[in-house]
Amino acid sequence: MRGIGKSFAGVRVLDDVQLTLHAGETHILAGENGAGKSTLIKILAGIHTGFTGEIRFNGQPVRFKNPQAAAALGIRVIHQELSLVREMSVLDNLFLGRELCRFSMLRCRVQLEQAAALLQRLGLDLDLQRAAGSYPLGLQQMIEIAKALLGDARVLILDEPTSALTDMEAEKLFAFMAALKQHGCALVYISHKMEEIYRLADRITVLRDGRWIGSERASALPRSEMIRWMVGRELTGHFPARSAPASCAPTLLRLTGFSVADPAGKRDFAVKDVSLEVRRGEIVGLAGLQGAGNSELLLGLFGAYPRAARGRVEVEGKALASGSPAGAIAAGLALVTNDRKQTGLIADHSIRWNLTLAALRRFSPAGWLRSRREKSCSMDYLKTLAIRASSPEQIVATLSGGNQQKVVLGKWLATRPRVLLLDEPTRGVDIGAKHEIYEKGVSM
Repeated sequence: MRGIGKSFAGVRVLDDVQLTLHAGETHILAGENGAGKSTLIKILAGIHTGFTGEIRFNGQPVRFKNPQAAAALGIRVIHQELSLVREMSVLDNLFLGRELCRFSMLRCRVQLEQAAALLQRLGLDLDLQRAAGSYPLGLQQMIEIAKALLGDARVLILDEPTSALTDMEAEKLFAFMAALKQHGCALVYISHKMEEIYRLADRITVLRDGRWIGSERASALPRSEMIRWMVGRELTGHFPARSAPASCAPTLLRLTGFSVADPAGKRDFAVKDVSLEVRRGEIVGLAGLQGAGNSELLLGLFGAYPRAARGRVEVEGKALASGSPAGAIAAGLALVTNDRKQTGLIADHSIRWNLTLAALRRFSPAGWLRSRREKSCSMDYLKTLAIRASSPEQIVATLSGGNQQKVVLGKWLATRPRVLLLDEPTRGVDIGAKHEIYEKGVSM
């Protein structure tokens, strides 16, 4: 790819970008959220067609009219945002858009055999007839990966593929990637995890603000230099310094014997008999593998499972008995979920609309929306959280993943919470944006 340029509504998002891939290599595409990485790979995958510059495949110029044309040459993409149809079965999702037919008849047995063989190679034990959306987020991500791996891939593009995976699931993916490299497949890998980058990379290309900054062998590019290429400055300290709260700090949240029945009905309880306290100014970490119940605990506490939650919850000494998100918000709780696409944002609406959605009572006394107050709040959060956008009226779906995540965080900060519940709040966020989110959390 040479001299690649792309604009949206007159805004230049890529300018004179280049990327060269070799068979049998893993090429890391690095950069902050909004650097243009996703746009570049969508051009390579035939999703964006109106661009300047040229693409050569095996030395021949190509210009894909659609994703099917790119896929026909063996270019496969695993996107950061899941594209599964949640209500359809795992099998139907795997073959969606490329069903195997003969004389207009679906070859169900052949599809089943191919899917079962692929899942076995990936070490996945899934029911192919079960709805894909009924599986946890990590397994949905593995289904998305399996979907891209069906057929012979000559170029495989992976955009944050491990953001929702456990360490064990990630290891399975890495082993499969190594096998693809042995067969001459070129891998383009996007990640904000430094450990992954330097474990997997043969070469690294960095973009910043839609421009090509440089390409180098991983062994010749120190981590500190790559970060400087990405953010344009020295970034010292991944986590901001903070002091522990005083031992006499008041307790804001107390759980006693809190349990949540398994919403999927696969077991009796997702979490059982949990007791904990959170004091003012304190950060309490919840650790556990995928499926250990961390998300269910936070969702149950927030009132998402009113019939499934049991036990006593106190906020500043007062019992929380509403059993609904509205009641939880009124009591001073806020929840940043681990899936901004499904439960964090309404992507087709504006930044302003999303930022103030959970706090409408603040902006609509007596039932009348105060537009000026709402816009002022939106502008404040655009500046405070360093959200890269043209205005509060920009549609959220047009933002990069990291900036979308900042909108989610801003939405809940706008409610002025006493207790902020965070479930994987930096999923799919670059190192610079992570630092900004951590800084905001420490300053609350």
